Amino acid sequence: MGAVSYDALLWLSFGGPEGPDDVMPFLENVTRGRGVPRERLDEVAEHYRHFGGVSPINRLNREAMAAVERELAVRGLDLPVYFGNRNWHPMVEDTLARMRADGVRRALVFPTSAYGGYSACRQYDEDIARARAAVGDGAPELLKLRQFFDHPLFVAANADAVRAAHAQLDGRPARTVFTAHSVPTAADAAAGPPGTGGEWYSAQVFEAARLVAAQAGVEEYDVVWQSRSGPPHVPWLEPDIVDHLDALHEQGAGAVVVSPIGFVSDHLEVVWDLDNEAADRAAELGMGFARAATPNGDPRFAELVAELAQEHLASAGVRKLSEAFPVAGCTLNGAPCAEGCCAPVGRPATG
Repeated sequence: MGAVSYDALLWLSFGGPEGPDDVMPFLENVTRGRGVPRERLDEVAEHYRHFGGVSPINRLNREAMAAVERELAVRGLDLPVYFGNRNWHPMVEDTLARMRADGVRRALVFPTSAYGGYSACRQYDEDIARARAAVGDGAPELLKLRQFFDHPLFVAANADAVRAAHAQLDGRPARTVFTAHSVPTAADAAAGPPGTGGEWYSAQVFEAARLVAAQAGVEEYDVVWQSRSGPPHVPWLEPDIVDHLDALHEQGAGAVVVSPIGFVSDHLEVVWDLDNEAADRAAELGMGFARAATPNGDPRFAELVAELAQEHLASAGVRKLSEAFPVAGCTLNGAPCAEGCCAPVGRPATG
């Protein structure tokens, strides 16, 4: 297969409000068509208003994009970086229209998620397909880069963050706990290509935690979940981080280090669910608490994105994950990697 040239890199993310007036329209975008009660939206809106109605996610994405542009330039890759979101401005449809106007014919896409599964992977393919349909004739062709939960740079950045968080506790023994966004168990069961047994999302989170713990020198650790938003009768991945803190306290743990392995930046679910709710609960229990940093502020994160782009350019589309997950990547123009892969059942209600 001959080499294919690319004109740009599209940074594709979730989006977040950047002022008080944005909060409710943003949440309505996130939950459109899912029948989420208004009282639930009001509850989540209060989390954003606690921070002035501003989610850190867009700022963090712009900072990371600037670092990636510098890294691409150092490597001699002429790929301007464009920014598009699923749920708030800049919307990916508008960004793709600007890319077409700028003469971009073909672009790589970096989604800000390291994992497989519907919300973590396939929904970005749907974003791509929707944006191309909205732009119509002349819409740039788009190819989404692979999952990177086991990439050595991702693992190394998280491992160093775990070590640094332990150091904050001044040598006090602490249990290491990795967290990721919970999803309905039905969605996790459908995560992965048909015929592979599903549960790729949770399995990849466990694999990332194993790799990070090993590199950080952590022998014992837990993997738990956070940010559940669905109705009580729908089973989601458990245990929740706050419930787990209660269990650790009952077991006699005096301190905890929490690593948000499922997230790449300190956006609102990290700073609210961990830095507020989990940290407050640990304080109530008299437990020491330190939260490991997410990787996008680490220089290695920009290197990772550049390496993923370089990997694709050099391999003409041959992408690999770890041996446990032999199928990876998606086809050109946003088609899912396999029909029925990561079927959209039991979608999370809000982020």
